[in-house]
Amino acid sequence: MKKIIITAFLSLFLSIPFLQAQHSVARDWNEELLSAIRGDFARPTVHARNLFHSSIVMYDSWAIFNNQSQTVFLGKTYGNYTCNFNGIATPTDIAAAQHETMSYAMYRLLTHRFANSPGATTSLSNFQTLFQSYGYDVNFTSTDYSSGSYAALGNYLANEIINFGLQDGSNEQNDYANQYYTPSNSPLILEVYEDTNDINPDKWQPLAFDVFVDQSGNVFPLNTPDFLSPEWGEVTPFSLKPEDLDIINDGFDCYVYNDPGAPPYIQNSNEDGIDDPYKWHFALVSLWSSHLDPADNTMIDISPGALGNLDTTAFPQTFEEYKTFYDIYQGGDPSTGRSLNPVTNLPYTPQLVKRSDYARVLAEFWADGPDSETPPGHWFTIMNYVSDHPLTVKRLNGSGVILDDLQWDVKCYLTLGGAMHDAAINIWGIKGYYDYPRPISAIRYMAGKGQSSDATLPSYDPHGLPLLPGYIELIETGDALAGTSDENVGKIKIFAWKGPDYISDPTTDIAGVDWILASKWWPYQRGTFVTPPFAGYLSGHSTFSRAAAEVLTLLTGTEYFPGGMGTFDIPQDNFLVFEKGPSASFTLQWATYRDASDQTSLSRIWGGIHPPIDDIKGRIIGIQIGVDAFAKATEYFVLSTEEFESKTTRIYPVPFTNQLTIETENDQISNLELYSIDGRLLFTETINSNQKTINLPNLQTGIYFVKAFGFNGNVLLQEKVIKE
Repeated sequence: MKKIIITAFLSLFLSIPFLQAQHSVARDWNEELLSAIRGDFARPTVHARNLFHSSIVMYDSWAIFNNQSQTVFLGKTYGNYTCNFNGIATPTDIAAAQHETMSYAMYRLLTHRFANSPGATTSLSNFQTLFQSYGYDVNFTSTDYSSGSYAALGNYLANEIINFGLQDGSNEQNDYANQYYTPSNSPLILEVYEDTNDINPDKWQPLAFDVFVDQSGNVFPLNTPDFLSPEWGEVTPFSLKPEDLDIINDGFDCYVYNDPGAPPYIQNSNEDGIDDPYKWHFALVSLWSSHLDPADNTMIDISPGALGNLDTTAFPQTFEEYKTFYDIYQGGDPSTGRSLNPVTNLPYTPQLVKRSDYARVLAEFWADGPDSETPPGHWFTIMNYVSDHPLTVKRLNGSGVILDDLQWDVKCYLTLGGAMHDAAINIWGIKGYYDYPRPISAIRYMAGKGQSSDATLPSYDPHGLPLLPGYIELIETGDALAGTSDENVGKIKIFAWKGPDYISDPTTDIAGVDWILASKWWPYQRGTFVTPPFAGYLSGHSTFSRAAAEVLTLLTGTEYFPGGMGTFDIPQDNFLVFEKGPSASFTLQWATYRDASDQTSLSRIWGGIHPPIDDIKGRIIGIQIGVDAFAKATEYFVLSTEEFESKTTRIYPVPFTNQLTIETENDQISNLELYSIDGRLLFTETINSNQKTINLPNLQTGIYFVKAFGFNGNVLLQEKVIKE
């Protein structure tokens, strides 16, 4: 099953016509890190930290040899840790020194961090293979850089970041184990569908498995996984502000940044039913579960012309606004899409697909598992996709000089890594403090109580599920679910996805949707995973994704994917992992990074992992984290003034007919490339001059992109041009 997802991700990247045959050394190491994360336990907090610490190592290995940039860690006091640095001789070959320092540092750090991973054999071998491919010596372990050894400097930097990590509040030395937190509820025994009437419905409940397999496909050594990282708020952050931190003692000191306030707790008032916010939020999850049957022929347009383009002012604040924002019956949000692609100035082509296929694919695509690089790593994958796209101009925030690949990568990784790390600290601090339940616990608990809508009907209980005709109903005599002796009469049934019990072979079987006992409700997940082992409120996916979307928008200087649309192809019957599907091929499409982020949030509701209350406040905090991380990172960035200013290169006439002329004042042009609007390379020519007129008589009328390169490989110009 894992191979399906890996192949899908590779197809995303291999479909892009790369400008260069090789990536930067930072990109090489980032890809190895992402691969190692896929082979490790699915721990979003731990891997957000790994991505961030690695990004510090790579950035500092570059910045220490750039006299107009500041290091983040090397030679600085970071948190409560001081990393001393006595200086090193200026290299004659700066690029070689950066490469060597970075490679030694990353090899040592990653080998340390993944030594006990379930995929350690493969990951450590891959680290060594990449390291030795550069001609470096694995046996050189000295950290004494006083002799001018850049290899020793890399070893020293890795050793210092490792030591820093042993005192940063993560409890890495004890494999990140919890020190104080204990769950309020006894585990939910999934296999026996036992009653859960005695739990606290406002608190998280562990899940007990015969076998637990995490999102990355690893068999977990415990049948009842612990809450992951409830004390993570204490970890040293990147840009989170001390003034936004509250230390609240609730059995232990909870470090809570940007406290969103308490979620809705279950009400005890008479006949509140669907008017109880708690019941509404969790009932919505069960109703959206009814959308997951390919036999349902409801069609929706999933193109950027119909979905996306939400204004942040539309985010709900009150319960009434939540009920307007989320369509409890049809699914989705109030977004209406965009009339035009701003790059092509053409309308987005409609794409009609079954709502059931769309919802099921979203639940798996954004779940980051199996073969998960976790949500933080998923956004690094998207960042790399954007960096590789031939229409991406590597100007920081869309202005100034065009950066070479290495400088672009280390700056992007530091910014994105800082945001992902801060999101993990912020959200898991909130999760640990509020300790809020997941839908599987809340829905099954309420189902065991009965119904809360009408005291004159059977099975009334103030903590019961609300009755909603066609979706949540009482079982009556003669009902297919009544049982042979009417033992289920008066119990609650839900019209929902039937669950993993109905799937024997996921390559051929589809569970479908039908009336089921509400006490047997399942999220749209594998039966060996069910729900991540930590509290729901707030959503990590919503926060990670929105923070990343803000970072990508700020780094690139545009909210739009290159060319005005990012895409991912979904093959028919060869994408879903735990049941057959989708029933037809289609393409996920996003105009902007924020649109992709908003889609991520909805996917967690269709997947049965989060109610809406977990979502919106996570998005809002993610916006703040992304903006703050970019501001913090740019404090370390100073662009090199000696780099060529692209504004001295120009192309004319625009629009053109059969000829284009390109010229530069300060540098010779080595070659020119012409691309279609979708990124296909159509034309290339060597120039070797300061001015060249190119004949292009056979082009069709339309929009194209021109790139011009200098002899040092820098992009001197990238412009959109129009052929009349």
